[in-house]
Amino acid sequence: MRRALAPLALMLLAACGDGVGKAGEAAAPSNRTIAATLKDDRSFAMLERVLDNAALGDVLAGKGPYTVFAPSDAAFAAAAGDLGDEAMKAQGAAMLRAHIVPGALTRADIVAAIERNGSGAAEMRTMANSLLTFTKEGDAVIVSGDNGARARLTAAETVASNGVVQPVDALLVRTTAAPAAD
Repeated sequence: MRRALAPLALMLLAACGDGVGKAGEAAAPSNRTIAATLKDDRSFAMLERVLDNAALGDVLAGKGPYTVFAPSDAAFAAAAGDLGDEAMKAQGAAMLRAHIVPGALTRADIVAAIERNGSGAAEMRTMANSLLTFTKEGDAVIVSGDNGARARLTAAETVASNGVVQPVDALLVRTTAAPAAD
């Protein structure tokens, strides 16, 4: 029963998030959208390219709220190759939907959900209808995809006007893209 209610619990937490950021500090909301936040952060250049190629920029510039578990350029280089290539448009869109959940989830919201759930984990459905599982390893928050992919929440989150950007160090899906040729 708890496992079935975990996604609902995270959605409820998202709806009533307290705006607390990493280490209990208040995260100052921005007047910029998720799309604008990703565009301005150079560590997400590949994610922005995939977003543009998949024509999902308008979604993340829209009303929301959404939480994007945003892989860094290093995460793309290590795992995916060039999902920003036109030939990879459908795969890039699928990958993006697997990194987006409904609601605005701060790190404090995620940690609170993990701690409230007796199993030491909390789950959330993505826009791709895949399941993300959140756990803690020491002070680190780990997010795992239902296909076995794992990532760690890394840098400080950004609270945007229409949601939250949560940087992660790996892709949450396994891709079949070939690495880009030199």
